[in-house]
Amino acid sequence: MPIATVNPATGEKVATYDALDGPGVERKLAAAAAAFESFRLLPLYERARLLHSAADLLDHDRPEIARVMTVEMGKPVTQARAEAAKCAKAMRWYAERGDALLSDEIPDPADVEDSGGVTARVVFRPLGVVLAVMPWNFPLWQVVRFAAPALMAGNVGLLKHASNVPQTALYLEDLFRRAGYPEGCFQTLLIGSGAVEGVLRDPRVAAATLTGSEPAGRAVAAVAGDEIKKTVLELGGSDPFVVMPSSDVERAARVAVTARTQNNGQSCIAAKRFIVHEDVYDEFADRFTQGMRALRVGDPLDEDTEVGPLATERGRTDLEELVDEAVESGATVMCGGRRPADLPHGWYYEPTVLADVTEAMRIHHEEAFGPVATLYRVADLDEAVALANDTPFGLSSNVWTLEEAEITRFTRDLAAGGVFFNGMTASHPAFPFGGVKRSGHGRELSAHGMHEFCNITTVWQGA
Repeated sequence: MPIATVNPATGEKVATYDALDGPGVERKLAAAAAAFESFRLLPLYERARLLHSAADLLDHDRPEIARVMTVEMGKPVTQARAEAAKCAKAMRWYAERGDALLSDEIPDPADVEDSGGVTARVVFRPLGVVLAVMPWNFPLWQVVRFAAPALMAGNVGLLKHASNVPQTALYLEDLFRRAGYPEGCFQTLLIGSGAVEGVLRDPRVAAATLTGSEPAGRAVAAVAGDEIKKTVLELGGSDPFVVMPSSDVERAARVAVTARTQNNGQSCIAAKRFIVHEDVYDEFADRFTQGMRALRVGDPLDEDTEVGPLATERGRTDLEELVDEAVESGATVMCGGRRPADLPHGWYYEPTVLADVTEAMRIHHEEAFGPVATLYRVADLDEAVALANDTPFGLSSNVWTLEEAEITRFTRDLAAGGVFFNGMTASHPAFPFGGVKRSGHGRELSAHGMHEFCNITTVWQGA
């Protein structure tokens, strides 16, 4: 696959890059291994200073890098600027809290039976060189939410970014270099997917993290398993958005539009399946469809655009096939369901709502990666829980209810890594992020995410 920037709003190739050859990859690996030996010894206050410096630079660069992201993968430029701001905020969050998150854990002496003067503690030491295989949909945030805690913990990073966002990938390496990080601490590998296995098998690489598709996750996990190396995997999602009778239906429908179409609908944690109690189904469906139909689709560099093109032509084709198969099998198109006639160039698709979806349709089981929502009517809480869990994925979930008993039940029974009540799923440095089932394993963000790439070490000292 070529490593190139292709503007999804026009289909035009903007820039092309040569992939690293074998000696080039070796130089990067050697530099990373050498950097780790000294960087791991750097005091935490120095690591924090470097991370603050990177955040300051990113804030300064925000307009420029936002435009780069928009040209590379098509997100509305307003959302691209917000993504850059979120990354800078996360860097500062870890810089300011890294010392506390990495502080030694001291067990209660009473828990150490017959200690006889023994003292014990748990310390968090970095693992080493971590390979990050990252996707194009949030080309800055996906990387930073790994890099900020990993670098703060004393690890070093090798980034294999998606091949359609090379400019963002190269920017990230340059950002950390300009921030003052020692040479080799964070490097971009411009390589194709076929070269990942060789890097992961290299003994100088200690672990890997991947955000992406289920096939990509399965491939990396298989290699890492064979090498007995730690992995964190954040894969696909088909998140439910459940609306119960006690909820504020008007607000739920308004938030649902954003929850489905943020990032042009290309988000693993976007709400995709809208499961609505029959008592409020008609009202929700009407409000939600009106909101989806009213969205402004167009040039993502236009400040007024709310939905831009899909990132790749193949992605649009895949989405069209899912919708067309569902319609042929009896689904009702409430709005959208086609390419916009007034945007003949680029990889656009209209915001779409499908009703009367059944389990016989592919879209019921597969992830729709674009601005397409499926609507379901349910009779009660039991049916809502069963339908919400009727998916191979389990990344996150949204529930709208004001009933405490229902909150307790959904929290207990939804098979997902997060349950967000009366609001849409979002990621934040303070909270762990990840999924279950085929959505992957391990956690990013918070102390949990930082500790994923730490050697959690018991230190026992006799009297």
